Amino acid sequence: MRAYYYDNEAGSPGQLHDSGREVNTSTLNAMGVLYWSIPIDAEGRWQEAIETVARERTYKNKDVIESSRMTLGEKYDSAMAMVWKEHMHDDEEIRYALGGSAFFDMRELPTDQWIRCHVHAGDLLVLPAGIYHRFTLDSNESVKMMRLFKDEPKWVAHYRGAETDASPRRQEYLEAFGSPQTITVA
Repeated sequence: MRAYYYDNEAGSPGQLHDSGREVNTSTLNAMGVLYWSIPIDAEGRWQEAIETVARERTYKNKDVIESSRMTLGEKYDSAMAMVWKEHMHDDEEIRYALGGSAFFDMRELPTDQWIRCHVHAGDLLVLPAGIYHRFTLDSNESVKMMRLFKDEPKWVAHYRGAETDASPRRQEYLEAFGSPQTITVA
């Protein structure tokens, strides 16, 4: 994985948008974002490593999803628009890349700048509940991800706005990782 500040230039979300300003893992950790490099190997040691992380973090369920123009067909553009819109979840978002590559962007506190994480096969990323983020495929337009869940598999997005800013989960995130005051986008 490579993390850097998003350049905010015009262009497709799937372009690199590389500002040239790198972000280290300690900055991500300070935001509550966790990362592991678990290379996929033919012997299956990666599966044991994923199971160890799952036990330590009490993830009980998992599934595998593939996102590409081919797998999503007519739904591709609407699906990409849905996950590109800035949102948060009441639960952690845990993703392990099994193949392909994609971008996870998350808001840094207190600057509200976008930090982009470019993930590839073997990258495990955990976004904390309450962090504003978005997702898109890179120019390869294909990724296969294992999703891990603490309970039953679900994906409920709360899109950024006054109501979500005031939600208990967002406030818990701000108290844990940033300013307890709500940050809003103008």
